Amino acid sequence: MSDVITDLKKILSDIRDKTGVEVRMAPRGSGEVKVSFEFRGEMREGWVDGEGESGERTARLVEYLLENADLRQFLPDKEEYLRTILLGEGNGWYVYRFMSKYNLPEGNCFAVCVETDRHTAEAVAHIERCIADTSDMVVRMDDNVCAVVRFSDDGQTPYDFAQFLYQSLYEEVGVKASMGVGGEVGTFAEISSSYHQAVTAVRMSAVFHGKGEVHSYKEYLLVKMLEEVPESRLKEYLEQLQIGDAREIFDDEEMVNTAEEFLQSSLNVSETSRNLFMHRNTLMYRLDKIERVTGLNIRKFSDAVSFRVITILYKLMQMN
Repeated sequence: MSDVITDLKKILSDIRDKTGVEVRMAPRGSGEVKVSFEFRGEMREGWVDGEGESGERTARLVEYLLENADLRQFLPDKEEYLRTILLGEGNGWYVYRFMSKYNLPEGNCFAVCVETDRHTAEAVAHIERCIADTSDMVVRMDDNVCAVVRFSDDGQTPYDFAQFLYQSLYEEVGVKASMGVGGEVGTFAEISSSYHQAVTAVRMSAVFHGKGEVHSYKEYLLVKMLEEVPESRLKEYLEQLQIGDAREIFDDEEMVNTAEEFLQSSLNVSETSRNLFMHRNTLMYRLDKIERVTGLNIRKFSDAVSFRVITILYKLMQMN
C-alpha cells in the first residue's frame, strides 16, 4: 500500500509542477471541487481549489491526467534525474522541469568528472559538504565516478575549483582522483555537453599520461578532433609524414614521457631537467635521438607541433 501512495504522491506532485493545480487528499471545507478517479484499481477522491464552471473544468482536467498517468513519465528522484540530464538522455522539457523544481540559478555553469581510486561514496559525501551552502550539485554516476555541477561564482576558475576538490579529497578523505573539467556553458540546459567534455578529459589523460591530476577538455581538443578521423585516414596520415622508424621512439615509454615533459615545459631544457630529475646531458641525448630517428628537432616549435600530432596519431592507432 505504501508504494501505491508514494506513486500517487509523485503523480500529484508532477501535475502541480505542470499545471499549478494542487490536488489535496482531504477536503478543506469550502471553495473547492471534489475530484473522483481510479488509481491502481481503487476509486479515490481528492479536492482542488475552484468553484462553479471553472472549478468543474479544473476537476475534469485533473481527472483526465490522473486516469491517463504513466508513472514512467513523471519525475524520478533528484539523483536519477540529474544523472539522466548529464548523460544527455532528457529532452528540453525534462531539463526545464528539473531547473524549475530545484530553483537552479541562471547563467554560466560547468561540469567536473571525478574518477576516484576508491571510496567513491565517501568522496561524494565530502564533496556534498564542500558545496553545502551553494546551488552546486554532486551525483554518483557509477562505481568509481561522480559528477559535480558548478554554478557558484566566487572568483575561482573551473581549473582552480577542480584543483581545490582534488586537494580536499586527498587531504581530508585520503582519496586520490583524476579530475576532468568541461567547458563553461551559458545555461544548465547545456550541461550534458560540459559533462561529456569532462569525461573525455579524464579518458584522454589516462591514454596520453597527462601531467597532474586535473585536466581540461581544452588540453585534448586536438586529440578529440583526430579521434573522429576514420582509422584508414589516420594510417594514411602516418604514412604521408614519412618520419623514419618512429616505432623505436613511440614504443619506448621513457622516450615518449621525456618528449611530453619537454613539450609541456614550453621547450625549456632546464625546466624539463628539473621536473624529470634528469641530468641535462641525458635530456640532450634523448632529444638528439628523437631528431635522429624521426627527423624532427622538437627544440624547434614547428617540429614540436609535428611531433605532438604524430604522437597522437600513433596512440590513436594503437587504441583502434
